[in-house]
Amino acid sequence: MKSSFETLRFLAHGSFWAISTTLMNSVFSLAAADWPEWRGPHSSNAIEETGFPVQWSAEDNIRWKVDLPDRGNSSPIVVDGKVIITQAIEKEHRRMTLAFDRQTGKRLWQQEVIYDQKETTHQQNPYCAASPTTDGKRIVSTYGSAGVYAYDLNGNILWNRDLGPQVHIWGSAVSPVFHDNLCIIYHGPGPHAAIYALDKETGKTVWKYVEPEVNQKGRTDGFRGNENGNTGSFSTPLPMAYQDREALIMTFPNNMVAFDPANGEKIWWASGMNPLVYTSAIVGDGMAVGMGGYKGSTIGVQLGGKGEVTRSHRLWQNVGEGNNIGSGVIYEGHIYFLSSSGIASCQDLKTGKTIWEERARGQGRKSSSWSTMIRSGEHLYCLNQSSEMVILEASPSFNLIAINPLDKAMCNSTQAMSDGDIFIRTWDHLWCVSKIKINTL
Repeated sequence: MKSSFETLRFLAHGSFWAISTTLMNSVFSLAAADWPEWRGPHSSNAIEETGFPVQWSAEDNIRWKVDLPDRGNSSPIVVDGKVIITQAIEKEHRRMTLAFDRQTGKRLWQQEVIYDQKETTHQQNPYCAASPTTDGKRIVSTYGSAGVYAYDLNGNILWNRDLGPQVHIWGSAVSPVFHDNLCIIYHGPGPHAAIYALDKETGKTVWKYVEPEVNQKGRTDGFRGNENGNTGSFSTPLPMAYQDREALIMTFPNNMVAFDPANGEKIWWASGMNPLVYTSAIVGDGMAVGMGGYKGSTIGVQLGGKGEVTRSHRLWQNVGEGNNIGSGVIYEGHIYFLSSSGIASCQDLKTGKTIWEERARGQGRKSSSWSTMIRSGEHLYCLNQSSEMVILEASPSFNLIAINPLDKAMCNSTQAMSDGDIFIRTWDHLWCVSKIKINTL
């Protein structure tokens, strides 16, 4: 394992942003090969490990695959030799967390709750879309209106919380995140959206921030001219640190906000987002980037400052840029992402100007993408909705390395990458892509 300084340098690339010390300590309590949340071990959409497969198919470089009981969008995590996902069985009103052996795909345990009350959601967003998270000792899963549950690594319930109904026309998908002694959950979008910071040992509320009412005047996104359009954020809060201060960055409707994670007080905020946000904030090279949804706005904010920093620290804003659902990644002064329409893009981090954009189309019916891009070394990995993995070079010059198919099943999740293996969850299967193969289950 690299030293703390080496890991910080990997994340920062010479800039003053860094993963927080407490988050670093939490990460370092995990095994080197763990993938503790959907964004990876540093919440940065990047991993130090390299050497992952770049070529595979449904038959080649597959260690195992297992059938799943129903469709689902949550992303896998890896901890203690287990692959963990959340899963709903919709007709039976069951919401559950499943654990599989990472070496064989054998199901090890499951925990479930029954929730039979009506809950609206998007037709492509099944229940239990939020990914689980772990700090190496406990696993926390959110089931929308059915509550929040903490388990030990063997699946025993530690605590649970009812945060109230989750009400939004497109459902919920926001994942929990650990920071120090807290499990932080954005219980939204919806009319009672709020960030809850829960004691990770007990589940008790340490602090709560209630999201203000959304202002829809002067909309410039796909609901332009409509002050009664859909609003809300599907962002997962991002814990990080800069200038020796810890922060929690959240992209709300209209604003990007940095909180003190210890008490929930606002440190700074910048306007310029549109009222509908799908992606989570990304940070790197001294900048935070927030991308809006449905022809929304993207903003680039220089980290630092106090209070309203729109004029002093927001370096750029791109209005009506596109429809981004999965998050991108920052690397060496550039932003890389795969849009929901299947367009791969590279932008200059300091200006927001597009350097290249190319359609990444495989053989599947849907080249669109809801998944987040993950960087490993110089390679960028991102799934599309046909369960094809688009692999690009992280370079200001476009270079498509490969587009690897599986079985063309619908896929809206982000892969986990751990110890040479890539774990992919589709609506039909959980896959382990690996150069090491065993008999398919």
